[in-house]
Amino acid sequence: MAELKLGKLPARKNAVSFKFTDYVDLSKFPKVPKSFGHEGFRNTFKWGMLGNDEVGDCVIAGGMHETMIWSRCGGNKIAPFDTKTAIKMYSEITGYNPRNPQTDMGTDMQAAASYRKHTGLLDSDGVRHKISAYLALSPGNLQQHLIALYLFGAVGIGILFPSYAMQQFEEGRVWDIEQGGSIDGGHYIPLVANRSRILCVTWGRLHAMTNEFFQRYNDESIVYLSEEMFKERKSPEGFDYDKLLSDLQHLNPSKPVL
Repeated sequence: MAELKLGKLPARKNAVSFKFTDYVDLSKFPKVPKSFGHEGFRNTFKWGMLGNDEVGDCVIAGGMHETMIWSRCGGNKIAPFDTKTAIKMYSEITGYNPRNPQTDMGTDMQAAASYRKHTGLLDSDGVRHKISAYLALSPGNLQQHLIALYLFGAVGIGILFPSYAMQQFEEGRVWDIEQGGSIDGGHYIPLVANRSRILCVTWGRLHAMTNEFFQRYNDESIVYLSEEMFKERKSPEGFDYDKLLSDLQHLNPSKPVL
């Protein structure tokens, strides 16, 4: 099996100033379905490794996987991404120089989110894909993450990656807590569905984790608002894009959403 890379830099407390709980009153939000998500389009997705077996660009590869889902949900052509473009984005965001392996240092999640909002991820057709806004979630808070995933179609999470999880992944086993093991570094993965387990996309394929694994190792998370997932201004679940964006813009009129 190809060598798989990590690459999320350590979490920075309050790096993302707007919090999901500023926007959603969890006590008033209806209970999310027991089973939901858009990974059901998997037969049309070719996720791709997107360079994450060559460099530590998991934050960029994960953002591209999120964009693939949003573009498909919106009824559009699935946004095309490839390794060359993923590594180009990794260089633009982090300063990575392919001629100097020592510059392969990983990516800060907030820096990548800001880039995605103001510049956008480039696809292999030369199209830029921007997000409209992004919010921080409370690490390990399963309820917040499931609500955010249901509202926005994907959630980007950072985890402290335990050494035993690589073998679990390579053997196709659910990520679950085991005794022992050390933390090998940080990894970024998009959550895309909740079935009998939480499902994510990483290293080119869907993978499941237990709630306990998520709660122990999740150290930061960001949820993004992407206009691409809305068809005729409505999400697949019926949420209205303009209302969501308006609500976000009015969280604090003196401080626009970053």
